[in-house]
Amino acid sequence: MPRSVNSVASRARRKKVMKQAKGYFGRRKNVWTVAKNAVEKAMQYAYRDRRNKKRNFRSLWITRINAGARMHGLSYSQFMGKAKASGIELNRKVLADLAMNHPDAFKAIVEKVK
Repeated sequence: MPRSVNSVASRARRKKVMKQAKGYFGRRKNVWTVAKNAVEKAMQYAYRDRRNKKRNFRSLWITRINAGARMHGLSYSQFMGKAKASGIELNRKVLADLAMNHPDAFKAIVEKVK
């Protein structure tokens, strides 16, 4: 009996990876082994950086809130501590947006916190 190989599935799997490698430079886009490695590495970076993005944005928001709070004589930690104590439940994303784009609204929050 001849050897049975599921070449349909194999080809489909290779085709899927080659499609993901579209736009890569040089042999990464058209040589199977190189493309497979490149796509695999790209997926690892994407997985890692989806988590890093959350850290980076939180850090950016904290920096913006700190800058806004210091303009009104409070440090970031003092401001956040007093905000929690006074029952303000705005998250860092919203506070950072207010500090950046609506300084008058942010000033009102700072005055309420003080």
